[in-house]
Amino acid sequence: MHQDGELVLVATPIGNLADISRRAIETLQASDLILCEDTRTSARLLREYGIHTKTRPLHDHNEDRQIPALLHALAAGQRIAVISDAGTPLMSDPGYRLVRAVVAEGARVSAVPGPNAAIMALTLSGLPPHPFLFSGFLPPREAARREVLARLHAAECAGLAATLIWHEAPHRLAEMLATLAAVLGPARPAAVARELTKRFEEVRRGTLADLAAHYGEHPARGEITVVVGPPLEDDSTATDLDSQLRTALRTLSVKDAAALVAGITSLPRRTVYARALELARDES
Repeated sequence: MHQDGELVLVATPIGNLADISRRAIETLQASDLILCEDTRTSARLLREYGIHTKTRPLHDHNEDRQIPALLHALAAGQRIAVISDAGTPLMSDPGYRLVRAVVAEGARVSAVPGPNAAIMALTLSGLPPHPFLFSGFLPPREAARREVLARLHAAECAGLAATLIWHEAPHRLAEMLATLAAVLGPARPAAVARELTKRFEEVRRGTLADLAAHYGEHPARGEITVVVGPPLEDDSTATDLDSQLRTALRTLSVKDAAALVAGITSLPRRTVYARALELARDES
């Protein structure tokens, strides 16, 4: 038991077990409880470093139920560590709702930094390192994925210029890259980082069209991060209202597309709606 309760977010290796810090090992050894995304996955790491602390699963399906008991344990002075299957906790992994609850209670939250696949992929990509936008995973279904990307591209039309980062499952990679090329433009520079820190680490760079073609013919394996560069300087959609509306109309109704673009551009909604109607008629 500790005089003051504390929740500690501990980063763990993303593939190579040697990438854990000494402070992370000491923190896990000194904790009263380790919350794991999957206790079976974390068991190998804990065995490797002789960590015998009690573990308990924390995932999307049980996080809300566990919070009251965990807050009680922290109030009693326990130190609780949170780890994910790999990398930095909360980044596409469970834990956010617990952290929010602990902060609301005024209890202490700290972290032990370490490996992060998104940041490593960004630094290896050869694309502008900042600003960047990390968005976890895109929706797995094509229609939902296109809608999310249409909204993002509309924001780019309004001036957003950032390097974009996503994780993706290997069996969806080729389809995802094809959708990115269709919505964001086939000439956008990009990189696919695969199996980072592991034996078969690979970073393939090229345009979205090139990468979509490659992985369409050569299915990928392993853990994957996709990095897409900001819009090209000669991308006319950056200042073209019609292009913004056409992008939004691919997945949205005339009314919703006009509302989205009007909000982004600060133009009168009636003006944008009238133009959206004209474009929709022309398309039909």
